[in-house]
Amino acid sequence: MNQKFLYGLKRGLPIAFGYLPVSFTFGIMAVSGGLPPWMAVFISMTNLTSAGQFAGTNLILSNAGLLEITLTTFVINIRYMLMSLSLSQRLDNNIRLSERLLFGFGITDETFSVASMEQGKLSFPYMAGLVIGPFLGWSIGTLLGAMISSSLPGFLSNSMGIALYAMFIAIIIPPAKKSKQVSFIILFSVAVICLIRYLPVLGVISPGFRVIIATIVAAGVGAYLFPVKEEA
Repeated sequence: MNQKFLYGLKRGLPIAFGYLPVSFTFGIMAVSGGLPPWMAVFISMTNLTSAGQFAGTNLILSNAGLLEITLTTFVINIRYMLMSLSLSQRLDNNIRLSERLLFGFGITDETFSVASMEQGKLSFPYMAGLVIGPFLGWSIGTLLGAMISSSLPGFLSNSMGIALYAMFIAIIIPPAKKSKQVSFIILFSVAVICLIRYLPVLGVISPGFRVIIATIVAAGVGAYLFPVKEEA
């Protein structure tokens, strides 16, 4: 077997194990919300995105419209386009378009970080090995969560949905503690969401569009107040 593929596989294994509990939570949430187990697994196998997948599935469960679901997931996941464009500058010139599309599907925050730290050009075997582990970890975790949720009593599987909120808190607290700018943007986003939710005039806006508006407004304010200075 190709040594570069094995090296990429080894680099991706920690990510795969890290994805198991998160995707396990997704499987529980999706099935307890009313989706069949096979559909939860299908969503994970065709998306491979945490925040966008959770948000999109919540909108599906709340019977949101296709436009709302599409725009919400697009805004949340648009960063993957930027990551892929960045990595494309590091790829071997002989990698075909079909191969780029194949491992491009597996680009996540974690695989992007690992690939970015590699020295030299990135080969197709390495990238394929890097993304296959996280893909399997995400899919298997969803399957396990879906299977367990379908066999648990309804009140118990529903109560486990609180793990989703704990996960998001665990994601935002560390960077917020390290950066006052991040803390401000998080609090500002929460304020925008609350404003849209509780003002009678804006209360008619659906949850998906609230996320879209809050994301765009908070990102714009953050970019204006805290611009990144270019190095000379």
